[in-house]
Parts: sequence; structure tokens; C-alpha cells
Amino acid sequence: MKQTKTNEAAITIFGYGLVAKALVQHFSDYHFVVYDDKFSQEQQFNNAILKPMESFEPEKSKLEIVSAGIAPHHPVVSTANNLISEYDFMFSNFKLPFNIWISGTNGKTTTTEMLQSLLETKACQAGGNIGVPLCQMDLNAKIWLLETSSFVLHYNHIARPNIYALLPVADDHISWHKDFIHYAAAKLKPLKHMQEGELAIIPRQLVALMPETAAFVIYYENSQDLAGQFGLDLSQINFQEPFLLDAIMAMAVYQSLFFHKPYELMNAFKPAAHRLETLQDAQGRLWINDSKATNVHASQAAIKAYADQKVHLILGGDDKGMDLQPLFDLLARVSHFKLYAIGSNKDRLKQLAFQYNLQLTVCQDLTAAVAEIKTNLADNEVVLLSPAAASLDEFSSYQARGDLYKSLIN
Repeated sequence: MKQTKTNEAAITIFGYGLVAKALVQHFSDYHFVVYDDKFSQEQQFNNAILKPMESFEPEKSKLEIVSAGIAPHHPVVSTANNLISEYDFMFSNFKLPFNIWISGTNGKTTTTEMLQSLLETKACQAGGNIGVPLCQMDLNAKIWLLETSSFVLHYNHIARPNIYALLPVADDHISWHKDFIHYAAAKLKPLKHMQEGELAIIPRQLVALMPETAAFVIYYENSQDLAGQFGLDLSQINFQEPFLLDAIMAMAVYQSLFFHKPYELMNAFKPAAHRLETLQDAQGRLWINDSKATNVHASQAAIKAYADQKVHLILGGDDKGMDLQPLFDLLARVSHFKLYAIGSNKDRLKQLAFQYNLQLTVCQDLTAAVAEIKTNLADNEVVLLSPAAASLDEFSSYQARGDLYKSLIN
């Protein structure tokens, strides 16, 4: 990727994570000042000065790129006056390829991976929230496919997609966004900047919150509705919920671009690990790894998928202030589920189980939960790890949580 000319004024970056390190490394002619809570004193690293967060002086900063994980109510970030996203920075400095953005509460990674598989021969590169910073992507690609989080969208002011595919939105990251309205507003923010001839596919649930937009908007209610609007035959798609909506969304975007229904390509896709991943132990008993279910909405989908079976359900972790009532409303209707609580919110789960008169065992950790279940698991029963919570209270990632779960099964 070709660099722009040297910028004489230093560019502030909040948060020294993957994106910040990529920016500093790639734009070697720029001068950056990076602020992070992990720094206790000022230090120099190549073309960047690394400083403690509290040393930031807003009056001396002309531009601040915010790492996605840092909330706007951070006491230092809230004093800044020129906050932008990584997307804005790239959009304002380069002519970017055709952009497709995928967002939503659940399924955005799977949908991005599905669409990337459909676009494999179309010079498409995937990045964004799936781990590739924009500055490391190829400007010569024909299409950029970006999994896009609400954190990035909150700080975004000018960048826009050419196609925006938004999956359903449910309570998530409430402690970061303050409430659902602000969370949904971040998800809808790209529409403000989209232009005539560009396409947005939006859940009908958000109609009342829609901003003005020049884009052509298609609203949908559910999988069946979205498939009908694009003339897709559900009987030819070899996926069940929750993957069915992801597949239909990927196919809808592909069809919008190439006027072709890619059933065979779609059916060849294999979902990644940690999302309703099926496993068997040495006795042939079924274990489901749904560690990627880091919020209530994702776990509800998993519970519905196994609602007609006898299930041992492992819940718990960092629930990020989410409303857990809808989860327990559903669990109360599938009384043949046995619950096991792990993680930092296990006391909250115990209280809700008591309130709903549900059977729940509090376990010290995931290892203890698996050991407890193994002693009582019948051949016709299913074990489901679908935590409805993030993993960072006890694990480095949901992948690490899922990997431990898989290792404990045998």
C-alpha cells in the first residue's frame, strides 16, 4: 500500500492494540503519539512516542484515531475533540476499493466468511474486525469485505460502504454504548454517509431509528422474508438457523453484485470453530462448542436449535451489563435444560435461576463444570457450552475458552 506524504503534525492514537501497531509500522513517515493505560512512562518506539493515557493534552492534538475497544466515556478519551475511526483515516487518505461492510449483533463473522468464500475468485480481500487492519489490506483488490463492529462505527464520521449488510441487532455491549438506542444508532450510522446507487440491507426492527440516507434500503423481517425479497429458494440452501440467515445475507449481497444465485458455492461452505461446533466424546455423546456466543441473542439461537433435546447448558462469564431476563424467559419454556454457571457473573445467574425456579449448579470454573456434567451425562443427552457472556474474565478470548472445552471433553 502506497503511503501518503509526511504529516508534520503528530497523530494521536488511543490504545496500543493491533490497529495502532499496524498504523505505526505501516506509515513510517508519520509521527504518532500513542496513549495507553498500560504505559507508566513516556518511551520512544520507531516513529511513535508511547505515553501514559493520563498525559494526553487535548489542546495540543489535531487528530485522534481511537482503537475500537476504548469506550467514548473513558475519562481521557472524552476530553478529545477530533476523534475518528481507522476507517475514516484510510478513507480520507486513499482511494479505496469497492467496500462491503457486514455488521450486526451476531453472525457477522460467519456472514463475512461465507461471503468471502463466495467472492474467492473476485479479487476480494476480507479484513476489519476479523483481524486484518485496513492499512495492511491491498489497495489493488477489487473488493474490500469488512466485518465492522459498533465500536468502529461509533467513531466513524466520513467513511462509508458501497453495500452495507446489517444482521439483526439485540442488546450487546451496553456498558460500552450506555443503552440499546445508542448501540443501534452506531449500527445505523453508515447510512448517513451512503450515496445514491449504494445498497443497505437493514432489519425491519430498526425502521423507527433510521437516519436519512440516499442509499437504496431493503428491509427484512427474518430469514424467510430476506430470502423471498431476493428470490432465493430455501430448499436449496443446506443450512439451519442460526447459520441460515447468515447464508441468505451472503447470497443476497453476492446476487446484488453478480445477478446470480450461488447455491452450490454457498452449500460448500463449512462454518468455523466455536459456533455451534459439534463434537463427540469417547462414548459417542454429543457436545456442542458455542463459545462464540458472547451475548444473550447468540445463546438464545443455540438454545432454540436444541430446544427439543435434553441439554446440559453451561452459561457465564463477563455479561457486560446485558439484560439476562430474555435468556431466562426462554429457558423457563425449555424446562428439560439443566444449567451450570461459571465465570464472574455466576452469582447473578444463580439469582435468576432461583427467580425462575430453574435447576442450576454453580461451578468453580469451566473445568469443574465439564467434570460435573460427565458424571451425570446420559447417552441421549447433549452438552451445550453457550455462555451468553464474554470470556475475558477468565480467558484470553472466546477461542481459548472453546479450545479448553474441547480438550476437556476427551
